[in-house]
Amino acid sequence: MAKLKSAFFCQNCGSQFAKWQGQCTSCKEWNTIVEELISKPEKSDWKSTTTVKTKNAKPLLIHEIDSAKEARLDTFDGEFNRVLGGGLVPGSLTLLGGEPGIGKSTLCLQIALKLPYKTLYVSGEESQKQIKMRAERINPINDTCFILTETKTQHIFKQIEALQPDIVVIDSIQTLQSDYIESSAGSISQVKECTTELIKFAKETNTPVILIGHITKDGNIAGPKILEHMVDTVLHFEGDRNHVFRILRANKNRFGSTNELGIYEMQGSGLREVSNPSEILISKKDEELSGNAIAATLEGARPLMIEVQALVSTAVYGTPQRSATGFNAKRLNMLLAVLEKRAGFRLGAKDVFLNITGGITVDDPAIDLAVVAAILSSNEDEALQSDFCFAAEVGLSGEIRPVQRVEQRIIEAEKLGFSTIFVSKYNKITIKPKAIKIQLISKIEDVVNYLV
Repeated sequence: MAKLKSAFFCQNCGSQFAKWQGQCTSCKEWNTIVEELISKPEKSDWKSTTTVKTKNAKPLLIHEIDSAKEARLDTFDGEFNRVLGGGLVPGSLTLLGGEPGIGKSTLCLQIALKLPYKTLYVSGEESQKQIKMRAERINPINDTCFILTETKTQHIFKQIEALQPDIVVIDSIQTLQSDYIESSAGSISQVKECTTELIKFAKETNTPVILIGHITKDGNIAGPKILEHMVDTVLHFEGDRNHVFRILRANKNRFGSTNELGIYEMQGSGLREVSNPSEILISKKDEELSGNAIAATLEGARPLMIEVQALVSTAVYGTPQRSATGFNAKRLNMLLAVLEKRAGFRLGAKDVFLNITGGITVDDPAIDLAVVAAILSSNEDEALQSDFCFAAEVGLSGEIRPVQRVEQRIIEAEKLGFSTIFVSKYNKITIKPKAIKIQLISKIEDVVNYLV
């Protein structure tokens, strides 16, 4: 073992320094530099402990490279495949982050139990008996999933050499420890070293690896930011533990889109895929209530119908409150200003609260018109027709602006039984649906006259 050395690392970006300093010169953050013990031999490679066969790369001219689409491994989970872009790419490293108890381990174990390929599930947080108890609830019959409880990467690679798995799942990267680094598990140097060893293994053996990562109180993945740059895909598992629905998003994806969305429902037997999220995002009501409007939005290639709720009331205190859940508060203030300036509604002395149901966050400008309709409905205390929906952006001058892929939104609204959809007059619509009326509008005054 080499002589122990200490170095200083930035907890935010992972930069290394010879001595402590108050501000990191790389990311400009203050008080993020900590001291760690390091002792690294010349060879810090996963291959130093294993004899796994690897592929030798050689340079090729660009026209010699095979341009055929890379085959993906089907995870047999439609929502997970959708977010990844079609499945796991061989040799890729996928990082899955989320709050404690949200269901990260359940999701990965559920996928591992579904796969017909030989899968190694490595856990540094739970015992084999704990994993067995959860697996019996999810899928008690499986002959291809192997469970290993280990934290040292050198021991893990020895088991990989003996087993030769097709997919490796690590739960979690913060619990792994390499013999080449003297610092404790979860430290910046350990996370970087263990991830580097796993990247080399994945790329040289063409084996996909899924890493589970912890997150900080700010919602970011714990460890140095460089960890997210090292992996191929960064997924976030979101949701409220008090609600049953979970949302899977891609923050980074080298092999697909980052706009896709996966929705799951937490049940006693695991996570159920929600193939038609519009049904769960629109509440079932016995009577029509004021302040509710339905918006047709898009998440990646998937159209969604979501419910927008608004509450307008007289301000009790001097300064009116403006609160938005699941929607940009600054955009809400802008829409209120447009309503006051262009439509003559005096909302400056009223509290306005806005909520997107289902616990999701939407940044699609196409829900502007639904927000306006919900505010008008609450202000007048008159319910909108439950079979109305909206898909348009509102401009500062009060014009109703067109949105992209409006025909896909119309088809989804028609499929779910809506009778009328309000869209911009300037949208180019070539389809002629039979069961839904397309109401074309050009100004916010038209909306007010139609609804109020």
